[in-house]
Amino acid sequence: MSGCTTIEVPTNRRLEGKVVIITGGASGFGESTVRLFAQNGAKVVIADVQDERGQSICQELGSSGNVSYVHCNVTSDIDVKNMVDYAISKYKTLDIMFNNAGIPGNLDFTIVDADNENFKRVFDVNVYGAFLGAKHAARVMIPAKKGVILFTSSIASVVSGESPRSYTVSKHAIVGLMKNLCVELGQHGIRVNCISPTAVATPLLTNAMGVDKTVVEKILCESSNLKGVVPTAEDVAEAALYLCSDESKFVSGLNLLVDGGYSTTNQTYTRVIKNFLS
Repeated sequence: MSGCTTIEVPTNRRLEGKVVIITGGASGFGESTVRLFAQNGAKVVIADVQDERGQSICQELGSSGNVSYVHCNVTSDIDVKNMVDYAISKYKTLDIMFNNAGIPGNLDFTIVDADNENFKRVFDVNVYGAFLGAKHAARVMIPAKKGVILFTSSIASVVSGESPRSYTVSKHAIVGLMKNLCVELGQHGIRVNCISPTAVATPLLTNAMGVDKTVVEKILCESSNLKGVVPTAEDVAEAALYLCSDESKFVSGLNLLVDGGYSTTNQTYTRVIKNFLS
């Protein structure tokens, strides 16, 4: 029709053409991030040990060839090296390394009853695995003078006494690793950050607690500082999208808390007073 103007709606794909590796990408925070990053134009390599699930997601999202899967045990230096080499071979570059893989370990809250082997296993996956991911990502990012390295830490890195010992200490270690790498790799144009989510009813947590997702979500909502919102894995993915996009081009060394303000307050005293006076 003459006289009409066609308005083009921008796609706003914030990671268009970026090459991303996401460890632990087959479930939980990783899976949500894979889906969101793919929607935003990224070429995503899912790295995990859950082969069947990883390949299923790859087949679902990878019709364009922009989502692929590689088996990777993050505690294996060879596996992590091969994971990065695979991305370089397939896509010629690596823009974003999201070291997300992690385990909660056993729910042993007392030091005297702690399982020594569990402590070592949690550190192997959560800390050594993150270290290897950063090391091999830096190997290819330093010559390129650009890149983003992101870690999944936890609210346990700032709130004490609510998580198992091994998990808490491992998440503190990840923040320390991030801060050191921020200083070192900033000289090469590489940004390094962390996301520290509150508890979310992912398969990892529900399996560890041995209860249904609805039960976990009810607990989280009742204990949350921010009411009316259920924390989800998608909230973490959105935070990752921000930290990996050019919108955060001058953000580095940040431990971004995605916790609805939980870590800013301790409401135990208020609750005790209300119960006592009611």
